[in-house]
Amino acid sequence: MAIDKKAIQKHIRGILEALGDNPDREGLKDTPERVAKMYEEVFKGMEYSNDDIAEMFDKTFDEDLDVSKTSKDLVFVKDIEIFSHCEHHLTLMYNMKVAVAYIPNGKLIGLSKIARIADMVSRRLQLQERIGKDIAEVMEKVTSSKDIAVIIEGEHGCMTSRGIRKPGTKTITTTFKGKFETDDSLANRLLTLYK
Repeated sequence: MAIDKKAIQKHIRGILEALGDNPDREGLKDTPERVAKMYEEVFKGMEYSNDDIAEMFDKTFDEDLDVSKTSKDLVFVKDIEIFSHCEHHLTLMYNMKVAVAYIPNGKLIGLSKIARIADMVSRRLQLQERIGKDIAEVMEKVTSSKDIAVIIEGEHGCMTSRGIRKPGTKTITTTFKGKFETDDSLANRLLTLYK
């Protein structure tokens, strides 16, 4: 579903009025349009389901790939920077870094695709926990691997700039699937690499 920029402009104008400001004053007259354009960009992921994102980034390589069923070889990409917006307060989730690991099952995904998946999934009204689950689900669809791990660390505006107001507070979430969930030595190996 396409983002309705006209409706956003109308509602932003109403918010400005509700805040007691004049949306027609010089500094604000173009604000509803600017915010609508920004929302279209930062919430782009809302236009796509996880299936759509998997289809969008479904470019894998399987030439000369020798993957044993008992292998503990893994692909691990970390420090993928993303941002998102908390669905509870619409505040920014920032300074977020994502780490994604998977055990290949006959297919390798291009490394840049992993970062693109993380980016697109984050461009929704989100919860940090759901970002990890969504990335893992898309990765499973693209790679056919059931063995996927996602670790996310980030700061939340709803913790740092309002409410409790504790700047620097970080939230870490993990999503472990398949062998990462059942094999403690593999999970520990991953966490050691993550540090």
